[in-house]
Amino acid sequence: MVARIRTMMAALAACLLCAASAAAADDAVAYRYASVRIGGGGFVSGLLFHPLEHGLYYARTDVGGAYRWDRSAAQWVSVTDWIEAKDENLLGIDSFAVDPSDPERVYLAGGTYTTERVGNGAILRSADRGKHFERADLPFKLGGNELGRGNGERLAVDPHDGRVLFFGSRSAGLWRSDDRGAHWARVDSFPAVATSPSASAENSWRRQAIGIVFVVFEPASGKSGKPTPTLYAGVSTRETSLFRSDDGGRSWKAVPGQPAGLRPNHMVRAGDGSYYLSYGDEPGPDAMHAGAVWKYEPSAQRWTDVTPMPRTAQDTQGFGWGAVAVDPRDPKVVMAATFSRYTPRDELFRSTDGGAHWRAVFPHSEFDHGTTVWTREHTPHWLASVVIDPFDADHVMFVTGYGIWASRDMRAFDQDGTVHWTFQDEGLEETVALGLISPPEGAHLLSALGDLDGYRHDDLDTAQLQFAAPPRYANSQSIDYAAAKPALIVRSGYLRKPFGAAVRAAWSQDGGKQWKAFASEPPEGQGAGNMAIAADGGAVLWAPDRAQHVYLTRDFGQHWQAAEGLGVGMHVLADRVDPKRFYAYDRNSGALAASRDGGAHFAAIGGELGTAAKGREQTRVQASPDAAGELYVASREGELLRGDDTGRVIKRLPGLTGVDAFGFGKAAPGRSAPTLFVAGRLHGAHGIFRSVDDGESWQRIDDADHRYGRISHLTGDPRVFGRLYFATSGRGIFYGEPAAKASP
Repeated sequence: MVARIRTMMAALAACLLCAASAAAADDAVAYRYASVRIGGGGFVSGLLFHPLEHGLYYARTDVGGAYRWDRSAAQWVSVTDWIEAKDENLLGIDSFAVDPSDPERVYLAGGTYTTERVGNGAILRSADRGKHFERADLPFKLGGNELGRGNGERLAVDPHDGRVLFFGSRSAGLWRSDDRGAHWARVDSFPAVATSPSASAENSWRRQAIGIVFVVFEPASGKSGKPTPTLYAGVSTRETSLFRSDDGGRSWKAVPGQPAGLRPNHMVRAGDGSYYLSYGDEPGPDAMHAGAVWKYEPSAQRWTDVTPMPRTAQDTQGFGWGAVAVDPRDPKVVMAATFSRYTPRDELFRSTDGGAHWRAVFPHSEFDHGTTVWTREHTPHWLASVVIDPFDADHVMFVTGYGIWASRDMRAFDQDGTVHWTFQDEGLEETVALGLISPPEGAHLLSALGDLDGYRHDDLDTAQLQFAAPPRYANSQSIDYAAAKPALIVRSGYLRKPFGAAVRAAWSQDGGKQWKAFASEPPEGQGAGNMAIAADGGAVLWAPDRAQHVYLTRDFGQHWQAAEGLGVGMHVLADRVDPKRFYAYDRNSGALAASRDGGAHFAAIGGELGTAAKGREQTRVQASPDAAGELYVASREGELLRGDDTGRVIKRLPGLTGVDAFGFGKAAPGRSAPTLFVAGRLHGAHGIFRSVDDGESWQRIDDADHRYGRISHLTGDPRVFGRLYFATSGRGIFYGEPAAKASP
C-alpha cells in the first residue's frame, strides 16, 4: 500500500529528478510540440460526463492515456502526456471515474498489460481536472489493452462521500479506498467467483483475467456526507455475475432472478431507479457471438429482457451487446449498441419507452467526414461506450475502434428526422506509428501505421487521406526511401484475412502519392516485416515476418533471391550514400552484419563495434546520413556508438546510457554535422535531447509536462533545422520545433 510518507518522498524524489534532468544536458532549448494531425485512429474504450458541470467530460483509451474535453478550445486535451518512458504501462487506462459531487476530482486506473514483463498498475488521482496527478501503486496488474477493456466502469466514487472509492480488479478481487484513492485495501468478503477461472477469457494471444468489470452505487440509498450503503458489482462470468451490498461493501449477495449464461459488461442506472445491463458471451472487444440487454427493477425484484434486436439469418457469426446508456433527465430514453456484428454492420438503437420498443439509428443518420476524410472508408464498430449529455439530450457520443462520433441533434430521430454525426476527435490522437521517414524532397513526413496503413503529410496540421489504394494495408509496418532518389519509396504491411492474392509490399515513384504493389512476394513469410531500398533505388531488401531468410529484388518483386549470410529475424537498412552497401541487425541480440555487393551477401560485423553491440536488447541501428560505410548503433541499456562496417568504433558518444530511438535532421547554421536527436537516458535522466556537434554536447528539448511515454521511432527533418518527428507508444505522431521558431 502507499503510505503518506511515501507520497512525500515521491514528491521529493520528483524534485531531485527535475534537478538531475536539468543538469543532464549541457543546455536546454524550449520546444513546442504538436500532434501530426490524423484525427483519431485508435480505440477509445470509454466516455464519461460529469453530472454537475456542462461541457466537462473525459475519454479513456486502451494505449494512449486519457483526455479531458476543453470546451473553450473545442478539442480534447491529454491529461497523461507527463507519463515518461519507465511508466509507459500506465498509458493504458483500464477504467476511470469522476467524483459526482466535485467537478475537480478525476481518477484513472492505469495499466496496459497483465504480462510478466510489465509492472503493476496504479490509481492516478487529480484534484484539478487532470492538470496534476498523485499516484497510488497497486499490488496487481491492470489490462487497459486486454480483453474486456471496453467494459465498465471498474472504478467508482461514492456519490455521497467522495472519500470512498471502489475498484474491481481483473485478478485480485474488489478493493476499497477511504481517503480519495491514496490507500487501498482488499474487500475480502466479495465472492470468490471474481478470481475464478470462469472470470477469465481467451483470445489468440493468451488467456487473460477479466474479473470485476463494473461497480455502480445506488444513490437513492444514502445521504450526503455518509457512505452510500447500497452498491452493485458485476463479474465477467457466465455463472452468477451480479452482486449487491447493502452495508457499504462489507458483505455481498447475488442479485436474485438475474440472467445466466452470458457475461455482463455494462450497467447503468435510470432516473426512476431501474437499471439496464448489456451482456455478451465474451468480454470483447475481439469477439462476441451472443448477448442480450436486460432491465432490472430493484423495487419489484423484476428482470425483463429488452434486447433491441434478435439474431437473424444474416448474422451468421452472431453478435453481442456492448454499450448501453440512459438519458440522465429522462429515464425512458435508452440507447444500446450491438457488438461484433461485422455483417452487415454494428447498429445503434434508441428507445423512448424504457426499452419496450426500439428503432435503429444508423439507417436515419448522416456522417460528416469533412475534417477527417479517411473515416469515409471505415464503418463504426466496437461501440463499447455510448453516453448522453446530462445537460443536452441532443448531444450523444459513441466510441468506435477508431475514435468518437458525436451528434448534436439526436432528438430529431424521435420525430422521424435525420441524425447528423461528426467525428469528435479534435486533439485525440491515438495511432501507433511503426515507421517514419522524412525525405529531403516532397512531403516532409510519411508514416507507416498500425491499423490505418499510413499517411503522406504535406501539411502536418491537417488530417490526410491514407495512402492511395490499391494496395491498402491494415498495418503498414515498414517504410523507406532511396536517399539519392527520395521520390522512390517502398513499404510493407499486412492485410486482415481474407486477403486473397494481394501482395503485401508496395512502391511509389512520386513520393507516396500513388502506389503500385510489388509484382510478387518472396516464397515464404507473412508480409509486413521490414524493408530497405538502396540509395540509388536499384535494389530492395525485404525481411518478411516469419520468413527464414531476407530477400533481395532488383525489379520490385519480379524476381527474388535469398540474401546469403543472414539468419532469422534480422532488420535491414540501406547505406545512405553507397548504393552497394546494406546493413542488418538483430534487435534482440545486437548481432550486426553488412553487405557491400548490393545486398546479395552479408558478413558479420566484428571488431570493437560488433563486440560492443553483442548481447544488447532493443538494438537500434541507423546509417550515417552523410558518410558511406558508417553507422550508428544504440540500445535501450547501452551507449550510442558511431562505427563503420569493418567493426571499427569511430566515436563513443558520451553520457548516453540508454537509447529508445534516434535520428538525424538538418545541420545547425554554421555546422556541418547533421543534428542528432535522441530519446533515451542522458546521465541517468530520461528525455528527448539533441546535439548539433555529433554528440560532443547535448541540449534537452522536452519538459516535465511533455514525456509521451516511450518513444519508439524518431527522425529529424533534413530540410528544417531543429524539427523532429517521433512516434509515441499510443499518443500518435508528434512533431517538435524550437519554441522561438514555432511562435508567430
